[in-house]
Amino acid sequence: MKPRDWAELLRVSALFTVPGDALAGAASAGGRPNRGTALAVGASLCLYEAGMALNDWSDRDEDAIDRPHRPIPSGRISPRAALGAAGALTAAGLGLAARAGRPALAVATALSATVWAYDLHLKHTKAGPAAMAAARGLDLLMGAAATLSAAGSRTAAGGGTAAARPDPTVRGARWAATNAAAAAGGPAPAARPAQGAAARGQGPAPAPSRPAFPAGRGGGGVRAAAPAAAVLAAHTYGVTTVSRNETQGGSTRAPLAALAATGAVAAFAARPRGTAAPAAALVLAAAYARTAAVPYLHAALNPSPPLTQRAVGGGIRAMIPLQAALAARSGAGLTGLAVMGLVPLARKLARKVSPT
Repeated sequence: MKPRDWAELLRVSALFTVPGDALAGAASAGGRPNRGTALAVGASLCLYEAGMALNDWSDRDEDAIDRPHRPIPSGRISPRAALGAAGALTAAGLGLAARAGRPALAVATALSATVWAYDLHLKHTKAGPAAMAAARGLDLLMGAAATLSAAGSRTAAGGGTAAARPDPTVRGARWAATNAAAAAGGPAPAARPAQGAAARGQGPAPAPSRPAFPAGRGGGGVRAAAPAAAVLAAHTYGVTTVSRNETQGGSTRAPLAALAATGAVAAFAARPRGTAAPAAALVLAAAYARTAAVPYLHAALNPSPPLTQRAVGGGIRAMIPLQAALAARSGAGLTGLAVMGLVPLARKLARKVSPT
């Protein structure tokens, strides 16, 4: 097994579309990039690559017919090694998310469950595109949760106060993760032992601990990042729908629907939020629209497998300017420009390793 074989299995050229999720989530929640954001980026990269390895392991029989050149059917990487890599990368991603705080771990748990469910079963069902869209949306929310959790810890350490109101978005992710564990027959979360005066019988037991976050810029929070997560999910839904025909082609409906969705997503991303400067968001939204729309249009006019694959690749690359636009519309123009700096790197590596 050579490094190039692993690079092809993991589609490393698509990795550059991942860090922007956490950065856009941080900006949309009103936070600034910090240690939590960095941990969320690391967790996202691990979980994304876990999904890539698991995807090829799950599709090994199908790829033997449609894509015999892929690493597993060609014998360059064994199925056992690919599955082991998926498990190890998932564990690493959850470990990094745990270091970012319990709210980030809750979202990461729901995200990893969605990735595994998609690759093992949902991919070939009607729920496949929705599952992939949910994974991208959760990835953005993980960045928001990790960033604000780290900011809250820093505020508490400095003697400041953080808002005690639990965030409903994170509670929802934790609820989903808990129920997923129950459905799989896993143990329920253990109750934390009483501490302090309550443990000594000197006072009432404290209320169950809940994640609390400080207000971000403009009074943001994880809940404030939900619209951006939904928009990123909508784009992902369109790309995934087109990708279902990339080996055989023949569908004009999917590229046309993705093209229409691109217009709606671009309109949202171009509209600044609050006091954000409109120019940066508008320029970045236009870059997103051009990156995604042109290949979608070509695939709609001629739905051959090569043009459909190019449309999928264009949709994947368009993630970067979309993430940049989502950050810029929330007032984080410098973050948006930093995300756009990943475009030439992704383009250069895509010439060597296909992102699809």
